[in-house]
Amino acid sequence: MSGSLKAKFLLSLLFGIAVFVALSLYADASKLAAAFLTFQWGLLPAILGLTLLNYGLRFLKWHYYLGQIGVQRLSWWLSFAIFFSGLAMVVTPGKVGEWLKSYFLREYTGTPFFRSAPVIVAERLTDGLAMVLLASGGLILFQVGWQIIGLVLCLALALLVVAWTPPLAEIMFGIAARLPWISRRTVHLREFYASSRTIFSPKNLLFGVVLGFVSWSGECFAFYLVLLGLGQAEGAVMVMKAASILAVASLGGSLLLLPGGLGAAEGGITGMTQVLLGMPKDLAVMSALLIRLSTLWFGVTVGLIMLFVVSRNLGSRKENVWDTTSASQTPESTIP
Repeated sequence: MSGSLKAKFLLSLLFGIAVFVALSLYADASKLAAAFLTFQWGLLPAILGLTLLNYGLRFLKWHYYLGQIGVQRLSWWLSFAIFFSGLAMVVTPGKVGEWLKSYFLREYTGTPFFRSAPVIVAERLTDGLAMVLLASGGLILFQVGWQIIGLVLCLALALLVVAWTPPLAEIMFGIAARLPWISRRTVHLREFYASSRTIFSPKNLLFGVVLGFVSWSGECFAFYLVLLGLGQAEGAVMVMKAASILAVASLGGSLLLLPGGLGAAEGGITGMTQVLLGMPKDLAVMSALLIRLSTLWFGVTVGLIMLFVVSRNLGSRKENVWDTTSASQTPESTIP
């Protein structure tokens, strides 16, 4: 990890701690501690399992998209390691650290950075559209979140119009060619666009959204279990409420480009559980903290482990690049 990314990660970690402190003060730390003790901790394995299901299905989408753009010499294990290493960087502002995945692909397989970068854009777009679908139930029940849903749909439509309209893209390339600070990158932009055209084909887009809907449904159901563990009622309506609250709060955090949605997501969950479910402050805050610890921070922890593995083996590969005894190794063979 570069010094710049390390600094961004540490700042985000400090921001996460600040969010925790602020929510604790809002809820009253003593009441929050009591809520912590009353939670049904037997549900935690299922909650973490649903989070892993979400990550696993999102990995399948990542690997499928890489195949669509012709990434070569990529084993399932290497693809898995690179994808999960990116989870460590979701707490960087705007998730810019996730571009580290394209860097690793270039170093291990020789795939140009701008060819694989659209995969990361496609992950975000299809996940966002899937979350819109999950939030739609709450929109129907409570008429909340329509502003966020509308903005996400407008941004997605704008991106797809460019991807599906080559003449419009050519106009944009022509403008870029006349800008001194961009003109040198025009060839890279064209490569980025070519991959985007492939990934955003109707078939690939539909595949990504459907898989995203299934994967994020697991995380929404995990939030439903959190609510059950804090004493909320069971039932299909509560599942819809949980899905809507988590989806709207997550989309709001993403649109604000906050690191991992920190602050916005927790605040959104806390506010909506109080307004829509009638939960007291302490339980509302506890629901937000538990689901974020079980999803965002659990993923960051797994990601840091995989980032260490991928970075260590990349360093070993570079050190041995002139070793004639290992000249026949493929890039992924350096991953144990």
